[in-house]
Amino acid sequence: MILAAVAACSLPRGAALQSEVLAEQDNKSPTFQVVEVTRRSTPALALWPASGWKGSYRWLSASRGPDSTTIQTGDTLNVIVWDNQENSLLASEASRSTPVAGLTVSPSGTVFMPYIGEIALRGMTESEARATLQERMLEIAPSAQVQLNVEPGRNNAVDVVGGVAAPGNYPLLSRNTRILSVLASAGGISSAMVNPLVILQRGGEVYETRAESLYAEPGRNALVRGGDQIVVTEDDRTFNVLGAAGTQKVIAFEDEQVTAMEAVSMMGGLSAARADPKGLLVLREYEPQHINPDKPGPEMRQVIFSLDFTNADGLFAARQFQINPGDTLLATESPVTRVQTILGLFGTVVGFASTANNVAN
Repeated sequence: MILAAVAACSLPRGAALQSEVLAEQDNKSPTFQVVEVTRRSTPALALWPASGWKGSYRWLSASRGPDSTTIQTGDTLNVIVWDNQENSLLASEASRSTPVAGLTVSPSGTVFMPYIGEIALRGMTESEARATLQERMLEIAPSAQVQLNVEPGRNNAVDVVGGVAAPGNYPLLSRNTRILSVLASAGGISSAMVNPLVILQRGGEVYETRAESLYAEPGRNALVRGGDQIVVTEDDRTFNVLGAAGTQKVIAFEDEQVTAMEAVSMMGGLSAARADPKGLLVLREYEPQHINPDKPGPEMRQVIFSLDFTNADGLFAARQFQINPGDTLLATESPVTRVQTILGLFGTVVGFASTANNVAN
């Protein structure tokens, strides 16, 4: 009688049973879809649309660029004209040189030189522009020689906006400048940032990669172009952990892709005393546009993926199944735990009754 009374009580628990969470799937009109994750199902699940983000980061591949820069709109040209001929239009007999400083390249790609007029220089290297100026000078001063210095403008520089020690505008010294060089010039990525993400904005396109990938893979050290904007921020993708797990909290993604097996390790594993290794559930919500009968994907917006960690099939499947940002991982409680709790309470009640009886006697 005592055991039945204890079993009828609502017992304290830290997590739900798998059967309780999935009970609705047997209804005629369930509100969520249940999918068993196995080695057979993971290839098809990999074709489902990603939820919570784009599914992967898009980044540029590294390539070799020219060592010299080209003149662009907004650059400033400082010219010195040397001429040793008598009665020169450009230089006095005392100095033999005439500086022409602060020539800004116009939106049309030209600069104005006295006595010569408009000269198109945009797209030329510094040496090509000097040769062009030299050739045009021959029209008025056959013996003149030209010295040229180019100061890069905004179209020959990149903006490093945040996440570094020294944000600012950094001129490009060559067309072979790479993003790690720019970040180094800006003082490097702040050590206070957790899981830093490097974002490059170019011509209306956005490219992203994790900073650790830039450090580890030389093929990702992409060239930068004038006008690029670089932002370093923290990767804010997370997933939630509940139930009979080693921890219950929001966990940040430690890599671009995280599998179910890696997620279990990140959450401290399953509780040896409480968890049901046959009942790790991944709760995920899809957007309305993801429901498309003509394409691989979910049948309902809310989906529960079930993983079994008690056999090789489930373990290998967990190594392939991807966790998405916003997922909730629920480690369900083992039914054995409930039985143990009942027996423990029964033993406590019996022990208390025995003690009371001894006192009464």
